[in-house]
Amino acid sequence: MGALRTKMIEEMRLRNFSPRTEQSYVAAMVGLAKYYRQSPDQLTQEQIRSYLLHLKERGLSPSSRNVAISGMKFFYHQILGWDEHKLFLPPRKGSWRLPEVLSLKEVERLLCANGKLRDRCLLMTAYATGVRVSELVRLKVSDIDSERMMVRVEQGKGKKDRYTILSERLLEELRSCWKVHRSPTWLFPNVKGGPLSIDYAQRIYNWAKQKAEIHKGKGIHTLRHCFATHLLEAGVDLVTIKTLLGHNSLQSTQRYLQIRQPKLGSTASPLDLLDLRDPSL
Repeated sequence: MGALRTKMIEEMRLRNFSPRTEQSYVAAMVGLAKYYRQSPDQLTQEQIRSYLLHLKERGLSPSSRNVAISGMKFFYHQILGWDEHKLFLPPRKGSWRLPEVLSLKEVERLLCANGKLRDRCLLMTAYATGVRVSELVRLKVSDIDSERMMVRVEQGKGKKDRYTILSERLLEELRSCWKVHRSPTWLFPNVKGGPLSIDYAQRIYNWAKQKAEIHKGKGIHTLRHCFATHLLEAGVDLVTIKTLLGHNSLQSTQRYLQIRQPKLGSTASPLDLLDLRDPSL
């Protein structure tokens, strides 16, 4: 799908899609083309819908199938100009899983488990600022505003800039880290001086989690969930947390209301209201 692929990528760049979205949408169309060994523009609606059923039967997660559906909608509706009468794809299925969150003690263990200064600072920054991993690895030295005690997130999700908080303790750690690598540009440089990859940041998290013997919190994104939940538990209002996280909708932030510990932990179970003492005693 050479020419069509090029046209698709150009159109996504004109619309300021993120590089990850570009890669995901192209991969969805390449997968479809490989499955039928045909160019996607030659396929019928029945073939496309059968392929989506194949993805479900393969055990692909709802979120992965959602990406495939979005990629196909963009290709067929925006690139080929098909209307919904020619191709109707099912709406994206929402996912309502609650995020896994570490306790304060578990976060302490995680941050203390990694002895390498740069790696510890990376994890500490993820937790202290609540940035996404894609934003974390692209942070620059110039993004640290020690006068206002803020961290600038440049061109985050949705190509939007925002600010999040900078703690005194994190600032001290980052200064110590910079004195070692002295990168003029990147806050967390790799050995060649460029930014760390997302995969490597994930590996740093996994190494620390294994060493700390923590068995929950699948990815480094867990630290973003911890940031939001622990702020909420500390009494920070939901609108402020929404702003710090860079959420478009308050609905995205409200899910943390369901997992904050003081509210859930102080709620009595109905079992505790029963008098189950043996009357013979």
